[in-house]
Amino acid sequence: MPVSPETKNMFRILDDEGRVIEKKDPGLSRSQLENIYLSMITTRLVDIKSLKLQRQGRLGTFAQSLGHEACQVGSALALKKEDWFFPYFRDLGAYITLGLPLELYFVYWMGNEMGMSIPSELNIFPLAVPVASQIPHAVGAAMAAKIRGDKSVFLTTFGDGATSEGDFHEALNFAGVYKTPNVFVCFNNQYAISLPRDKQTASKTLAEKAEAYGFPGKLVDGNDVLAMYVTTKQALDKARKGGGPSMIEAFTYRMSDHTTSDDATKYRSEEETKIWEKKDPVLRFKKYLQNKAIWDNQFEERITQKANENIEKAVKQAEAMPPPKIEDLFVFTYKKMPSHLKEQIDELKIFLKEKK
Repeated sequence: MPVSPETKNMFRILDDEGRVIEKKDPGLSRSQLENIYLSMITTRLVDIKSLKLQRQGRLGTFAQSLGHEACQVGSALALKKEDWFFPYFRDLGAYITLGLPLELYFVYWMGNEMGMSIPSELNIFPLAVPVASQIPHAVGAAMAAKIRGDKSVFLTTFGDGATSEGDFHEALNFAGVYKTPNVFVCFNNQYAISLPRDKQTASKTLAEKAEAYGFPGKLVDGNDVLAMYVTTKQALDKARKGGGPSMIEAFTYRMSDHTTSDDATKYRSEEETKIWEKKDPVLRFKKYLQNKAIWDNQFEERITQKANENIEKAVKQAEAMPPPKIEDLFVFTYKKMPSHLKEQIDELKIFLKEKK
């Protein structure tokens, strides 16, 4: 099992059985806790629905979030309306928490870029599939906000594989030098596709990499939604007050394949996966709610029904959307299209007309 020896110092609020450790409960209200559970359950059910759609040929290749519900929901929950979120390709729970219409998520993975037409009231940057490319964008936006005197904070997420990319190092270096209002959240799910974390770096933790750039990094149990919320909120508050950037390593596990094009059985054992199944973030939070007399069978049924109704409605809306236009390959690259792209569109249209 690829677990760093440093995890004994990992910050947690809930143990694997959902019990509060050392009176660290953040004291969220009942409605807040119920909404967290709804977001986590919705994330899990959208993931299951998406896999079925993909197998039926109704959805393209996509990256599942199975096992990431706590780190996604917990980190996004700490954001304020004026803050900005720069996601990577495995961030379903964050989208749900921040209120992205579910139909847009489905539309995007159906192969239509209109799924990343983010509603103007949501400060969410378009999804980034290239590994780590969103991290410099988040730092650039934070630098601009700091120059303007705007109090927004910029949170970006990425996988453990991103920490080996040049974009990661360049971005964190700028953030440290200019003390930008950034929070970097690394979802360390133990594998960058098939490469295990211990083959990627000799560092004891990924969080400690932040120290080289002059700001703190913290290792957190990524399967503990409360620990993720509390740590992210502290980092956001620090950045908002001018304290500069922070990095969070969310120690978690990808329960699914890397994407629906992957076969994880070729590089990890069934025994390893079963060990992590016992650390299921949804089950852990469910036990916590049960201990607080919030969860029962009726509560589960109500939450599940609400989530499923929203999901089925979103799928219908997504499948009813018109297909993308050929012009979409060109029109979103620049605010004002340059002449050479106009020429390319005209050439493509002539070519397609002749092929008919």
